[in-house]
Amino acid sequence: MKIIDLYIIKKYLGTFGFMLGLLSIIVLVIDVQAKAPRIESNGFKVSEFLVNFYPFWIINLIITFMSILVFISVIFFTSKIANNTEIVAIISSGASFHRFARPYLMTSGLIAIAALLINHFVLPLANIKKNELEPYTYSTKSREEFLGNAEVATQLSKTEYIFIKSYNKKNKGGSGFMYQKFDKKKNLIYQFNAADFYWDKDKKHFVMSNYLEKTFLKNDKEKLGSGNTTNKKFGLPPEELFPDVLLGQNKTTPDLVKFINREKEKGNANLNTYLNELHQRTSMPFSVIILTFLGLSLSSQKKRGGLGMNLAIGITLAFVFVFSFEVLKVVSENKSISPLVAMWLPNIIFGPVALFLYFKRANQ
Repeated sequence: MKIIDLYIIKKYLGTFGFMLGLLSIIVLVIDVQAKAPRIESNGFKVSEFLVNFYPFWIINLIITFMSILVFISVIFFTSKIANNTEIVAIISSGASFHRFARPYLMTSGLIAIAALLINHFVLPLANIKKNELEPYTYSTKSREEFLGNAEVATQLSKTEYIFIKSYNKKNKGGSGFMYQKFDKKKNLIYQFNAADFYWDKDKKHFVMSNYLEKTFLKNDKEKLGSGNTTNKKFGLPPEELFPDVLLGQNKTTPDLVKFINREKEKGNANLNTYLNELHQRTSMPFSVIILTFLGLSLSSQKKRGGLGMNLAIGITLAFVFVFSFEVLKVVSENKSISPLVAMWLPNIIFGPVALFLYFKRANQ
């Protein structure tokens, strides 16, 4: 059986590698052709993006569609060996279906472990590079919405808040800055206003221009202070003070957990986007094993329609599986369901289905 194990593992990895390369090349060519005008209109060369953007974009793409690739790969090569009656020969030689399935478990387990490590530690580093340039592949309207001026409101702690009338994410500065601090009884005790501000990345502080500060004392008295320029620190850089939806993608899991815990301590209740990212990093690799056994169960018998029918069923189920993750993300972000349940629900549904079909096939 060791020879058969190696044969199936080679088939699995060979088909998976082929699908991986084929998808990467096709999608890369299509994406570059579609986005080249936008890239060039923003003053970049396509060659710059091919070096500094697309390698990291491809990593993200592969991880996103890994479950689909695994599922289709398993169905493709298993259908071929089933149609060649190789599975019948192996089982007729005295091996059980469970023994035949062992190399599928081993290979899917290795891919799942690799995906786990990439998701938690490698992909965030790739996302940093990807997300730096990705806004320049957007349409003008979408890019301005992402990088342009916008109002900002953030909570530093349970008693501290920042409000900004106009903040530019690209320049890390803006106008209409206001910081407020309250006491435990929710009474305002300090307020700082600045007409303009910007982040000094070398000295790691905010430079405030034309500022006015008020300290509210007892007996309704106020202590005033003003000036042309002053420096302020709030403990964090602007990326984390005013986080966007991409921040979670850019952090390795230990850093993401620290960020979520810090935001919880501050009283921030809008964390589902980051919690979705955290839980999906583990749930998606587990789906590799589930879809491997689902694919094995569906394609290990010779049937009418052959490879074409199996691939049609496989592609449909795989896209339903991955699409369900995206739908559940939106549902979770609207706080209709917890992120933990949302990101594991496809596995919870497809897992028992895969087990049922597997044991049904094994008992035939």
